Amino acid sequence: MKVCYLDAFSGISGDMAVGALLDAGAPAEPLIQALRSLETGAEFEVAKTVRGGVAASKFRVRTDASAPAKHRHLSHILKMIESAPLTPRAQAAASAVFLKLGEAEAAVHGIPVEKVHFHEVGAVDSIADIVGACVALDLLDVSEVHVSAINVGSGNVETEHGLLPVPAPATAALLRGKPVYSRGPEVELTTPTGAALAVTLASSFGPLPPMRISSIGHGAGDRDFEQHANVLRVLIGELTAAPEAVLVSVLEANIDDSSPQVLGYALERLMEAGALDASLSPLQMKKNRPGSLLRVIARPEDQERLAQIIFAETSTLGLRIHSAERRIEPRNVVEVETPYGRVRGKISSQGTFAPEFEDCKAIAQRTGVPLPRVLAAAQEAYLTNPK
Repeated sequence: MKVCYLDAFSGISGDMAVGALLDAGAPAEPLIQALRSLETGAEFEVAKTVRGGVAASKFRVRTDASAPAKHRHLSHILKMIESAPLTPRAQAAASAVFLKLGEAEAAVHGIPVEKVHFHEVGAVDSIADIVGACVALDLLDVSEVHVSAINVGSGNVETEHGLLPVPAPATAALLRGKPVYSRGPEVELTTPTGAALAVTLASSFGPLPPMRISSIGHGAGDRDFEQHANVLRVLIGELTAAPEAVLVSVLEANIDDSSPQVLGYALERLMEAGALDASLSPLQMKKNRPGSLLRVIARPEDQERLAQIIFAETSTLGLRIHSAERRIEPRNVVEVETPYGRVRGKISSQGTFAPEFEDCKAIAQRTGVPLPRVLAAAQEAYLTNPK
């Protein structure tokens, strides 16, 4: 399966996405022909440039500056895409991106999506950016898109509605629940168009998935920063069977004034609420007090909810939260038949078998057979008849 990884360390915008995909090998001529078929009257240009010492491609949309600005509704844009001679996959992707963008704008302004006037996002260049990115992915035959944590920038941005904080309201709404951060100059690094492309097309957000890279592209942003190369990097390649890497949030607190019973209950609450793991380790804290290190591993989207449980169920007044990469060994789930009943188990890619503890515990409680004997029987059943 061919995949595309969008490395948004300097944010993402529509023109950066098109430039990066062209730089990674998408053919420019059929892409530009597809954009001309939209009949917007615009012309398109791809130029080589440099950002922060990194060679990149800059995609530009040339429009008649003297022509009056057109504010289009979502239905008008969807009809433009539907009427253009694009592949079904590119049409579906571009329409989905605009629908997601329209829903975000409608939520921000508190109006029905059909009444949203696409100001900045409805301009010809944004239509070209979204359709261009979807056509480029189709030309590259990409089946899945994965996205890094997104650098949104900081400061303020001038919009048609006045000066607004970064990320702009529509961008923030689109990226709700996704891993984001702010680093670098005080400018808008991620636009609503870029956020809509990432959120709509991505299968996952996090570290680079296990893949064999075949091509790399860099799409240039408008500005050239001293702090870092202002580019969107894309990596195209094939998925491999390497252990899966996912981004997780790690929540930690040092606690010296909660009872063991309270801490044990907190662990139960956290696991029931969706924590990937929760543990307690002994600590020697200030004033020679014995304490405990509470560590919770969570999905990024569950971070805030689990943090509130920690504050509610323990005495801590503060948390440390950081992102980490979690490697997951591929595994299959099988069932084995033991003399005491059926037991599920996991088989790793290395061939090791781990019986499901809760299944073995339930059998032991029901039959009166000692738990170690049930666990051993499950291992023996697997070794006798490996799946």
